[in-house]
Amino acid sequence: MGGARRRAVLVGGAVAVLVAAGVGTWATDTWPFDGKDTYCWGAWKEDSGPDFLSGDALDEDNASRTSKETAPTPRRQRGRCTVALHSERADSSDGGKVVEETEITVTYGPAPKSAAERVEWIGGYLGDRSMPLPDGLPGATDGRQALLVLPKGCDTEDGRPTTVTLDSMARSVYSDNTMSGDAGLGGSQSVARLLVAAANRAMEKADCAPAKPLEADSPMPTLPEDDEDFFTRACRIRGLEFSEKASRDMEYQVGAVTRDLQSCSVRTDHGNGRYFDALMVAQPRLSALFDGVTGSKAPARGWRGTGVFADDYKVVRADCAGRPLNVLMLAPSAHEKTPYFAAFANAVTRRVGCAPVAPGGSSR
Repeated sequence: MGGARRRAVLVGGAVAVLVAAGVGTWATDTWPFDGKDTYCWGAWKEDSGPDFLSGDALDEDNASRTSKETAPTPRRQRGRCTVALHSERADSSDGGKVVEETEITVTYGPAPKSAAERVEWIGGYLGDRSMPLPDGLPGATDGRQALLVLPKGCDTEDGRPTTVTLDSMARSVYSDNTMSGDAGLGGSQSVARLLVAAANRAMEKADCAPAKPLEADSPMPTLPEDDEDFFTRACRIRGLEFSEKASRDMEYQVGAVTRDLQSCSVRTDHGNGRYFDALMVAQPRLSALFDGVTGSKAPARGWRGTGVFADDYKVVRADCAGRPLNVLMLAPSAHEKTPYFAAFANAVTRRVGCAPVAPGGSSR
């Protein structure tokens, strides 16, 4: 075969390969045909729904969207991806500059090892205004952050559950102050889908994905009621009473109230400071987050199960109809109120039909 003919055959073969590859990428709606950027290991795509991924987010002067990611692997069971928006504009009020910053971070990895760090971490994602994820997924979101506990096949060698978390930050930085803003996540339903999409890709990378990908298709449950700043009894729970004077600068939030999850948060300074966060967790995979942090004996005389009463938190685990039920209260030492914890613990166990956890409770 002559040189010219040989070159023609080689070029023709290369074109055929590229065309075949192109057909495949077109079928999956990815580069090079649609030109859309993807983020978080390919889980999210530009212009796919939420505002932070839209072209409108880049309409401001000097606006940019950047991303950074490290994927988990079978040998390194940790991963992280971040999508960041940055823009600058002139401040018409003083002629200065306003910097707009948004950052959405997804983290794949095990629950924290330290007991104190872990209970604070659990309360941060499952308490306050968080509601359970749809379709029975073991996790929760409040529309700004979210947590999902992955199947047991992704657990670490030391037995800790692996999770995927999503956190967001948005702020406007002025010359004299900083204001929080909306990260453009699209609400709790959107966050649930973003989280599950990232979790599925992360599990593929870590080689622990289940046979069927996780889904979050059903509607998200909503908060049972708004926050309340005129009260004497918090979260409608007997025993969580405050004097009218004490509650004057407080507010409470009723969170989830299900068989698997219940929360009550009391804040001071009209929502800016924590008085206490109370949480009940009984969903099996969420309950696994408490493994190793509830001690091996009763926390105090008269309490059922095992638990720990530390300066900054109280946690108890007890059997409830054949599965572990965990009760947690987070509060600064100055606000520690054992009677409040006992009242909350016995109220939630009574509601789900289990024996009291704290002394002085009644199963009736």
